[in-house]
Amino acid sequence: MSKRLNLREFQQNLIDRLQATDLSESRVSTLGVQIAGQNWLVDMVDIGEALPLPPLTAVPFAKPWFRGVTNVRGNLYGVIDMAAYAHSGVASDDANNRVLLVADRYGFNAALLVDRVLGLRDARRWQQSEVDGKVEYQDEQGTPWRKLDVPGLLEQAEFLQIGV
Repeated sequence: MSKRLNLREFQQNLIDRLQATDLSESRVSTLGVQIAGQNWLVDMVDIGEALPLPPLTAVPFAKPWFRGVTNVRGNLYGVIDMAAYAHSGVASDDANNRVLLVADRYGFNAALLVDRVLGLRDARRWQQSEVDGKVEYQDEQGTPWRKLDVPGLLEQAEFLQIGV
């Protein structure tokens, strides 16, 4: 009998093997996303997967930024509209919207709704500055980027309390 792995176990095993063998500086490990018209960088180790926005089931008495729950391969995820959470509007609800599943290592079944994924970005050589105590980057074209601190987000009391 052959040993069968589910897709999630296979992906996590592959990520673990790649991280263990490829620690070179040439590896790009940040994903560019757009939230409320602003560019953000997300560490790839903080997300498990990026998916098109799946169907959502509304949750009564939840805060406006909590869009609902969705089923991803038999697991329920709470979907957080990052634009609404940051008080910068709401997600555009178009075909470019994506949900970023928070990495399994954090133990949260949370999905972060972003307007669009812009692809891998290498910010190591970008100009850095500090704005309001947070690091901001500028790419080669002078476009500003901020870093999304997923572990810090998961520690915020407001993020953990979805009820009104």
